[in-house]
Amino acid sequence: MATGVNRKISAASARSHTRRANKSSSFHLPSGILRTTLAVLFIGFLAWAYQVTQPPPPNICGSPDGPPITAPRIKLRDGRYLAYKEHGVPKDEAKYKIVSVHGFTSCRHDAVVADTLSPDVVKDLGVYIVSFDRPGYGESDPDPNRTLKSIALDIEELADQLGLGSKFYVVGVSMGGQVVWNCLKHIPHRLAGAALLAPVINFWWPDLPANLAAEAYSQYKLRDRWAIRVAHYTPWLTYWWNTQKWFPICSAISRSPDILSKQDKELITKLLDDKDNHVVRQQGEYESVHRDLNIGFGSWEYTPLDIQNPFPNNEGSVHLWQGDEDIMVPVTLQRYIVQNLSWIHYHELPGSGHLFPHADGVSETVIKSLLGVN
Repeated sequence: MATGVNRKISAASARSHTRRANKSSSFHLPSGILRTTLAVLFIGFLAWAYQVTQPPPPNICGSPDGPPITAPRIKLRDGRYLAYKEHGVPKDEAKYKIVSVHGFTSCRHDAVVADTLSPDVVKDLGVYIVSFDRPGYGESDPDPNRTLKSIALDIEELADQLGLGSKFYVVGVSMGGQVVWNCLKHIPHRLAGAALLAPVINFWWPDLPANLAAEAYSQYKLRDRWAIRVAHYTPWLTYWWNTQKWFPICSAISRSPDILSKQDKELITKLLDDKDNHVVRQQGEYESVHRDLNIGFGSWEYTPLDIQNPFPNNEGSVHLWQGDEDIMVPVTLQRYIVQNLSWIHYHELPGSGHLFPHADGVSETVIKSLLGVN
């Protein structure tokens, strides 16, 4: 009778056998397929990233699916339309004619110097004020080719088409104050006087002391430091940054109360309501507020410190008003600018924030100082 062979296998041999079996059963993706897969995934990611950074086309007023046109408008040199609103006495009877330039996330309805002046003062002085929607805001067509100079030329053309005469006054609030700097730079010969109310400062303006700019910049909320950094260094990401949901966006766009001073919080009820805010951005956030950020905090070819006195013979005057508790615009940089431009009449308001023009009596003081009347 045959007998079986009893073979003993060591533990080491068993493990070695198991490892060989496992190794032989593993699957290898050919290197060519792996490279192709990674390339496809990378291209797909780039396509997705490009898509999310591109703003949608503007919703032009008067287009088939766009918002209606409710305001009077002029047609500009390049075919764009500019919407405006008139205040005060009829311009044919006016002694003083003023162009009001609105700020960030505002529109022609936010003409604070017109809205808060008493009717008696307007009539007694003979003041006519025209406010307008800056490009992309309200009912003014977007300007994809907007530059620092083009907005000043828009104002000049608005004045010409409305028949405001060879010279007129300009008053700009906040980001509108930056526009007034552009007027002083590019159309000084058309100005009878100018007032800048808490004009926004670009931290990258040439000739600003780096240490002073850095100190003022560090006082901003982190979310706002990132928002303006994106607008300056990577403007093509501004739309994505201010519409994404991962990080806090620009405080002014989101209307965060964190940037309001004590006085600002008391005055906030006088500002535009939600309905008006919708009108402000109805043609698209990119063409209004986002482009404003890119222009305001972009690379300027000049600095306000380069501007020469437009009234060397005192035939007019330039006034700059600033609250010393303004959280949005650093008072330290404002002081540096006016210290180097001795021809500017500087008015610093103790205890005031960014919204001080809405305080009782301020507009009357601003206008009377600008016009040189009592």
